Amino acid sequence: MTTAELKEKARQIRADVIREIYEAQSGHTGSALSAVDLMVTLYYDTLRVDPARPDWEDRDRFVLSKAHANPALYAILADLGFFPKSELHTLRRLHTHLQGHPNRHETPGLDTSNGSLGQGLSMAVGMALGAKHLGKDTKVYCIVGDGESQEGQIWEASMAAAHYKLDNLTVILDHNHLQIDGNNDEVMSLGDIEAKYKAFGYHTIVIDGNDIDQIRAALAEDPHGKPKGIIAETVKGKGVSFMEGQVGWHGKAPNEEEMKAALRELGDDPEVQVW
Repeated sequence: MTTAELKEKARQIRADVIREIYEAQSGHTGSALSAVDLMVTLYYDTLRVDPARPDWEDRDRFVLSKAHANPALYAILADLGFFPKSELHTLRRLHTHLQGHPNRHETPGLDTSNGSLGQGLSMAVGMALGAKHLGKDTKVYCIVGDGESQEGQIWEASMAAAHYKLDNLTVILDHNHLQIDGNNDEVMSLGDIEAKYKAFGYHTIVIDGNDIDQIRAALAEDPHGKPKGIIAETVKGKGVSFMEGQVGWHGKAPNEEEMKAALRELGDDPEVQVW
């Protein structure tokens, strides 16, 4: 896809996220919106996956370690055809397979079940190590949050990735600077995060994580025998002006007025039923 096509896809996915969370009246709006450009570029431009064969052994793997952003992932998987888009309106409802945190045993297209922050990167390291052991060219991609990067397990997994020279692993930090309790620096500062990534053995790249051209270039860059660490500087709530950079939208659902305003900003008609 062209950059323009990816941008349009990201706009559409953001609108789907707003609709999903509004209908559920539960979910992490700001956290999902910040990661949309990253996930859209991965799924529509990078990952080797096949909706007709969700368990295809030679597919690339994706781990959403900051799993509370999964409304964006669900919207992408539905758009690609892993399951019908009409199911998006069931987000977080009783007995739906689209739960608040992803369950790979219930939802086609998921490679992991996630929820407890800090654990996803360890899963991704295991997948990358397994692919190396089997001699496969599988690539593994993992999006981590900056709030969850306060967990020690993130850094234990990072040491393992560097030790085993997992150049088939790409870790993307969604660095939107906000978490549920406030600003990262006020809650528990990550310090010089670029220096940390380099010290833990990553081939490190810093980008604007809401700029699709920069994301594409970073994903394509040769990691030179190391795991790749992309520090993606993003905006919480990206795409909706009154949500951008607001910690209160970390885990808040919009009311009807806010939903309609958000959809209009995103170029969608809130009066039209799309699913």
